[in-house]
Formats: sequence, C-alpha cells, structure tokens
Amino acid sequence: MDLILIRHPAPAIEAGICYGKTDVPLAGDAAESAHALAARLAALAAPLPHRVASSPLRRCAELAQRLAPLLGRTYDSDARLQEIDFGEWEGQRWDAIDRAALDAWSADLRHARAHGGESVAQFEARVDAWLDMCRESAAPDASVLAVTHAGVMRMIAALLLGEAIETTLAWPLEMAAVVWLRRGGETGEWCVVHWNV
Repeated sequence: MDLILIRHPAPAIEAGICYGKTDVPLAGDAAESAHALAARLAALAAPLPHRVASSPLRRCAELAQRLAPLLGRTYDSDARLQEIDFGEWEGQRWDAIDRAALDAWSADLRHARAHGGESVAQFEARVDAWLDMCRESAAPDASVLAVTHAGVMRMIAALLLGEAIETTLAWPLEMAAVVWLRRGGETGEWCVVHWNV
C-alpha cells in the first residue's frame, strides 16, 4: 500500500499566528498549485491513487478539489484529517500566548490541554482512526492520497514508522511538501519513499 500525503500550500494568514483548526484560505491560486503538484507526483513516478481524501479546511479542500480531477479521481472530505485544535490559542500570535501555558503544554505534550482544545493524545486517536479506515478498506496494492496538514502528516509518520511524535515534529516539512510512505515486503512494515519533496 502506498500512502501519499500532501501538505497544503501557504495559507492567507500572517506568519507567527497559531491557526491549527482555524479555517483560512490559500494565499495563492489553488489551480496553479494543483497543476504543479500533479507534475511533481508524475516526476516522482507516484502511483495514481485509488482514493483521494482531504481535510475539510479550505486550505486543503481548495487544493484537493482541483488536484483530484487531474488524477482522474474525485475527493472525499474527512474531518479526521484536520489539523490539531489549539482551542483558545487559535488566531493568536504564538509570541503573545502566555509563556507559562506554553511551558505547561510542552512539559506534558501528549496529555496537556492548556489551550482547551485537543491534547496530542486525542489528536493521535483521531488520526489513527483515519489510518485504521484506510488499512481496512484498501487493498494491499492500493494507493491513497491525502491533502492535509503538517501536524497530521507528522502524526501519521510517527504512527506508521513507530517513531515518537517528538521525533517527527523535528523533521522538515515545507508548504506543499509531498510525503510518500509505503507498506510492503515480507514483513509488511512501513518505510519512507520520499519525505518533504
């Protein structure tokens, strides 16, 4: 099984703002981004997806809506692919959030909810539920493409590769980046085909 993850291009929001679940549009043209990504996927010799999924947030859905037809598919919106909910921190500048609250959150990254939104453990369960659905519904040789967010992509990598989320949080992941993961071989283990291309 191939799982191809695409991070949305740059959103129309000022740098330094916390915008996890906040629904902001893309800064650039979604159609242009879709054509560029389709060309990049072809250059990587990525398999055509059997299914295209997307976060319902506009910065992903606008791209998926234009990319899926270029790949001969329609797309499904799935709320489990949304970025983590930062609660009352949403829309605030990161440097304006109370330092003690940020420290408390980072001290217990998996369970703290200083912002009142999702804990990382809750986020993990939501993303893992989407992965379970993919594993149960996809044939072994299937390819699934998802347009989503950096946090979701890092969580998927952590879950499939057996890495700690703290490890994958440190991996670079640019706007409009492609991550290609594959399960195969005799052991059925997941590996990285491409990261951040």
